[in-house]
Formats: sequence, C-alpha cells, structure tokens
Amino acid sequence: MNYYDYNNSLSSTASTIEGVAVWTIVSLILAIIGGILVYVLFIKGKNLKLTPFLKNLRDLLDFRIMVLETILKVLYLIITIFIILVSFSFIAVNFLTFLLVLIFGPVIVRIIYEASMMLIMIWKNTKIIADNTTVKETKEEKKETKKKEEKED
Repeated sequence: MNYYDYNNSLSSTASTIEGVAVWTIVSLILAIIGGILVYVLFIKGKNLKLTPFLKNLRDLLDFRIMVLETILKVLYLIITIFIILVSFSFIAVNFLTFLLVLIFGPVIVRIIYEASMMLIMIWKNTKIIADNTTVKETKEEKKETKKKEEKED
C-alpha cells in the first residue's frame, strides 16, 4: 500500500517552484546577454565573412526577410480546407447552413487573408521605395570626397 506524506509534498512543491523561479531569472539574464551579443557581433558586425546560410540567417534576424507572408499563406490554405471539411458536418443539421458555410466560409477567410497581405505588400513597397530613393555614392564621388579630405588635412 502506498502512503502519501502530505507534509513532504508541500516542501517538494515549494522547492520545485523555487527551482523554476531561479531558472527563470538565470534564463532572463542569459537571454539579455545573448541577445545583445548576437545583435552587436553578428547582426551589426561589419566585415564578416559569412556563408550563404549565415547571410540568410543574418537577414532573417535583421528583419530583411519576412517569414509572416509564408506563414499566412499556409494558414490560409489550412483554414480554408478546414472550413470546407467542417461545412459537410452541417448537412445533417441543415442543408442551407451547409451551403452558406461552404460558400461564404472560404470567401470570408480570403477577405481576411487579403487584408493581412495588404499590410505586408505595403511594407514591401515602402522598402523598395526607400531602397531606390537612398542616395548612393558612386566610386568616383568617393574618390573625390577622399581627395577633398586629404587636401583639408
């Protein structure tokens, strides 16, 4: 027969909560230090020789690549298929409900998806405009600037 010690369970629960609290604090401190180091050394680091994988990882961490678009596309397909399949469960309840869910369910999901995608498209277009309007100094202009700086010294 198993005997349960109630006094011991309270101290066991307290020590478990204590351990979780300590690990949470340690995790927070390590996350702050790690986040700052990754940002300073990897994302904003200059003159790093990176493999193509690390370049893509850097772009992902620097938000030059957006993952949300892909996630939204997959979610759209999953939710649309789910609504179509669930609509067949309404045949036994009411045929009109089945038709309404089958027709209008995917339409409503598409409208919500397109509204979400508009925000992403606005971001992409704004980024393209910003990239095209930035003044880029040509090699000749850089040489002239260096010559002027040397003359001033």
